[in-house]
Amino acid sequence: MKVKYKKIIWAAWILLMPASLWIAYHFYPPPVEAVPLTDLAAFFLLTFLVALLPVVINNTPVFLLQWISMAVFLLFGLFIEILLAQFAIFVLLARLNISKNKQLYRLPLNSSMFLLVSLFSGMLYYAVGGVSGDQLTYNTESFFIALLYPVFYYILNLLFLIFIDTVLTDKKKFLFGKDMVWDMLSSLASFPVGYVLFILYKEIGVIAVLCVGIPFASLSLIMSLYSSSENVNAYLQKVSEIGHQLAERLKVGAVLDLFMEKLIQMLPADYAYLMDIVDGKELQIIRSYENGQINRAVMKPLKKGEGISGFVWEQKKGVLFKTRKDWQLLIKGYVPANIESIVSVPVVRNSEVTGVLFLASTRKAVFDKSLLMIVDILCSHLAIAVENANHYEKTKEKSERCALTKLYNYRYLEKRLNNEFAKLAKQEIYTLSLIILDLDHFKSINDNYGHQSGNEILCELANRLTAATGDSGIVARYGGEEFVIVLPNYPKHEAIQFAETLRLLLANKPFQLSQHIGAEQIDLEIQITASFGVAAAPENAEDPMTLIRHADRALYTGAKRAGRNKVAEYVK
Repeated sequence: MKVKYKKIIWAAWILLMPASLWIAYHFYPPPVEAVPLTDLAAFFLLTFLVALLPVVINNTPVFLLQWISMAVFLLFGLFIEILLAQFAIFVLLARLNISKNKQLYRLPLNSSMFLLVSLFSGMLYYAVGGVSGDQLTYNTESFFIALLYPVFYYILNLLFLIFIDTVLTDKKKFLFGKDMVWDMLSSLASFPVGYVLFILYKEIGVIAVLCVGIPFASLSLIMSLYSSSENVNAYLQKVSEIGHQLAERLKVGAVLDLFMEKLIQMLPADYAYLMDIVDGKELQIIRSYENGQINRAVMKPLKKGEGISGFVWEQKKGVLFKTRKDWQLLIKGYVPANIESIVSVPVVRNSEVTGVLFLASTRKAVFDKSLLMIVDILCSHLAIAVENANHYEKTKEKSERCALTKLYNYRYLEKRLNNEFAKLAKQEIYTLSLIILDLDHFKSINDNYGHQSGNEILCELANRLTAATGDSGIVARYGGEEFVIVLPNYPKHEAIQFAETLRLLLANKPFQLSQHIGAEQIDLEIQITASFGVAAAPENAEDPMTLIRHADRALYTGAKRAGRNKVAEYVK
């Protein structure tokens, strides 16, 4: 709701409240006979209990008060009914913690609405000949006149709700949603119950409040519990769907991103922090949600037992705090200043805590035990999904990497080249260069220094190539002492220049070897050179295998046969 509307609502309420109370008391005063204060206290107590037990339908609290206000109106008149309705509004809004929810404007808004609905429906009732108090008897004529009161009440209430929904909020949620249906059903149920309460009070006095009120209050409690169970079932269904979606992700980063996205969509959390246990020593934040955005926050790590998250790690069980005073002595490190309720749950895999999820809200008592259970189940799905993604990534890496050099192998190279040629066909890249290099006289290294020394040289060569290429291309081991560098969007002349840079990098910097002769270690420097062949697509090849074959031809015919330690390009 816009700020200007909130100011208007407050100003209107300040003017309406005293004026409406004066009109109701002056023109429609309470019965002349003394109203028993104990009886009124019983009705107000019943109102208090019903207002404390709203039924949440479609995330909207519906409190079934009309039947009490109708009985009070018929028994004690308009002024007493207005007081009771206002009392109920204050109790309900206090129950919903509107001051902490930044919705304090709902107090004057709802108070004004109920005030005007009570006043106008009562005035219309009296205008058509209706009476209240001892003047009202329960005969057929009185019954039909009394029936007009809830009709007036419902129509006026509906008009005010539509006005608020369309003019003040412009959401049209009430007019076309489930809220309108439930409001209609509660209004239809209010008349018979309220009329029965009126008749019983006339017959047996205040004991009627117990006879009718207690069963109805119990029904409200049962409906509240039913609504809560429906919410839990809805949460469980969402958790199951999220679990399936997490299981479909094959990368750990994608699993974590999806988890945070779905988590904040489903739960009423203003802040969320997902922490990972690093080396079994400390908790580090790997994902966070603040100010409506998911990011990777940088915050001071926590040790085991430190703060709420460290405590959860240590105890291996979740915690729930409904207000600030419950947790303020446990907190350590960074915490947003305006949070109230907190829930924190460990992420457990194979009976070991691998991380901690921390959720917080600026409102009191937002989280309950059922949500603690839901979050715990979510974290179980997360743990399984992360483990599966880790296993997939390790398996994939083993299948696509050379065990010795850790470079990509031929299998990955073939797949990657196919992808790059597909991009070339779609004009996502405009050229694709490939360098193939082969170490010169590498067999003599193995013969003179042993295969272990040869392996050391291959590993160091892989490190040099990877460092020099960076993110510009893909380095792979083609086989033996041959290596391939794929350079997307590199023109052929730039690839030739880059190959020359690599040639000098290898030729001008000797390779280090450590030889062990008995207990003595001897450090050796070995001078090694390499020959290079370069080809590019689409000018030299139209498919991956042709590109490799032409680069390989340039290597052997243009570099090896020309004396080695040279760079050669493929020429048709």
